[in-house]
Amino acid sequence: MKKITLLVITILATTTSFAQFDLFGVRAGINMSNLNYESNVPSGNAHRNGFVVGFTAQYGITEKFSIAPEIQYSAEGAKDEALRIDYLNLPVFFKYTMWEKVSVGLGPQMGLKIHEYEDGFRNLVFSGVVGAEYIFLDDFYVDVRYVYGFSNVYDDDQPLEASNHNIQVGVGIKIF
Repeated sequence: MKKITLLVITILATTTSFAQFDLFGVRAGINMSNLNYESNVPSGNAHRNGFVVGFTAQYGITEKFSIAPEIQYSAEGAKDEALRIDYLNLPVFFKYTMWEKVSVGLGPQMGLKIHEYEDGFRNLVFSGVVGAEYIFLDDFYVDVRYVYGFSNVYDDDQPLEASNHNIQVGVGIKIF
């Protein structure tokens, strides 16, 4: 009986200690996007100012390390309407808390095209994300991110090759 009681107390204590690191919230911000072409840059390839909005979760692995999967809408591509592409992005951050209110992170991102203004873009792209976050109130944070596209955004039958590159500045709120 003592062993069972000790086991239950240990499990509850462990669960409680991990629960303090869990976070679920909403994040929104501005997205400055551009297409980085291999060659033959079309006219109208100026940066596109858009927005990003989505949901985030964070699970503590240790006191300093956590994993943060997200789902977000992101307006990307370039300024010219023919070069605009909207994605449902699924980034997964591996975060390291440097100080109590400051963390840095990096990870992969998968983007599913949900809207294009002209045909010829791939349905699925892959990127890498790096960023930093500052918690300025208990439930609010601000972050900055750089997204480096690894995939060609154009379909294989298109003569062009380009990848998305974005700078995001966002704010978030912890819901629970």
